[in-house]
Amino acid sequence: MKQQILERFLSYVSFNTQSDSQSQSVPSTDNQFKFAQHLRQELISLGFEEVQLSDKGYLTATVAANVADAPCIGFIAHLDTAPDYSGENVHPQIIENYNGKDIQLGLEEVLSPTQFTSLNAYIGKTLITTDGKSLLGGDDKAGIAEIVTALYYLMQHPEIPHGKIRLCFTPDEEIGRGADHFDVEGFSAQWAYTVDGGQVGELEYENFNAATAVITATGNNCHPGTAYGVMVNAQTIAARFHAKMPLKDTPECSQDYDGFFHLMSMEGVTEKATLSYIIRDFDLELFQQRKRWLTDLVEKYNAELTIGQLSIDIQDSYLNMKQQVLPHPHIIDIAKQAMQNLNIEPIVKPIRGGTDGSRLSYMGLPCPNLFTGGHNFHGKHEYACLESMEQATQTLIEIAKLTASHK
Repeated sequence: MKQQILERFLSYVSFNTQSDSQSQSVPSTDNQFKFAQHLRQELISLGFEEVQLSDKGYLTATVAANVADAPCIGFIAHLDTAPDYSGENVHPQIIENYNGKDIQLGLEEVLSPTQFTSLNAYIGKTLITTDGKSLLGGDDKAGIAEIVTALYYLMQHPEIPHGKIRLCFTPDEEIGRGADHFDVEGFSAQWAYTVDGGQVGELEYENFNAATAVITATGNNCHPGTAYGVMVNAQTIAARFHAKMPLKDTPECSQDYDGFFHLMSMEGVTEKATLSYIIRDFDLELFQQRKRWLTDLVEKYNAELTIGQLSIDIQDSYLNMKQQVLPHPHIIDIAKQAMQNLNIEPIVKPIRGGTDGSRLSYMGLPCPNLFTGGHNFHGKHEYACLESMEQATQTLIEIAKLTASHK
């Protein structure tokens, strides 16, 4: 099983599937569709049933039940990688029997246990790293490899009881659009799990409430030589506004259940400048307070200006799935028991981000998140532990087995 996971994963990360938030197409990049086509052929060749690829890039398939009246469940992973870090020309490095020391990533970068203490848990294990020039793609191609391997294993071992199982690989999760065209009714599962988490044992059914705020500064351009009394530099207005934001209410200064404001991008010229923020909080009332506070800050700043102006547009992205999952405690209990049966300690923790599952839960498909065995997603220091990926695969098999007896 371990070798199958490795071979699939190495094959999958060779596809550059970065999503693009500026694109209006679905999927947002052609390479995601090409990867989905590759997976479609693989699933057909492995004998999966009802393999379908929609024109929007959603790939679904079925493993038929061998137990009558068992619930139909689903496993979900996403095709795309983060848009803000290169997923092109991924060259994985295989580190067998890791010795606990610094790992050289190409010629210039180092993956060090001093900086990334999670490495200390993997001495003697097999690690898959980058070469320091791209992300690895374990988010979420590790999840895809684990789902395919687990479900194919069930197909090859009919003595293992399970109900009907559906899989779906979605596009554009990294830009918040993964559930936009998900056909919950057609998927027909009673509940599902996204396989999109990190270290072994992670089980997540809480995530941030999330919104995006775009603040636009409007100015006036002219020749700098005749600017006196005429020029209004929108970039200056925007910069001075950001200086009013709380310095420590940011991702790099927060953890656990802390919320934050995060400046994602600054763009502009003299005439017009934009500040793009994401707003995050687990508590719904605090989330609403953050949005009101930011809107009020814009209004107060505008009142101070004698020239130029700011405007703000806030769009909600997703809500905390907790309220939709907790009414179905058996979904969590089955995942916990599956891990415990494999001597894995469940680590129940909030997701400091979001998954397709957060939106799907509000669309009627309760959908917690499971670990994949990866670390340091969205950057050149990303790595995955092969033994952890195998444990993730075994967990999916065990979930399917336990669900077969759930009535």
